[in-house]
Amino acid sequence: MNEWNGEEITNKIRAGNSFCLYLYTPICGTCQVASKMLAVVKEIVPTVELGKSDVNYIRGLAEQYQVESVPCLLLFREGKLHEKIYAFHSVPYLLELFRDMEQ
Repeated sequence: MNEWNGEEITNKIRAGNSFCLYLYTPICGTCQVASKMLAVVKEIVPTVELGKSDVNYIRGLAEQYQVESVPCLLLFREGKLHEKIYAFHSVPYLLELFRDMEQ
């Protein structure tokens, strides 16, 4: 999973891309577990574009999309925020979300 900066994310949104953005902080234990779950899902569904960003470095975007806590997964469809996920539940749950993003 590649680290994206604010400019990269903004460019993807402006271009109308569909992608998933994983927001985290390095000291968050739950974020570390979520990151591992997303790595597994990305291996199974490699066609979905997935990036990550330390929320400390993209505060403006986090405020714009009203991110309340981390870990957070933002699902964008055609440059618009489609869904915000805070509870990652399980790999099968995330897999279903990613397969839905493929369509």
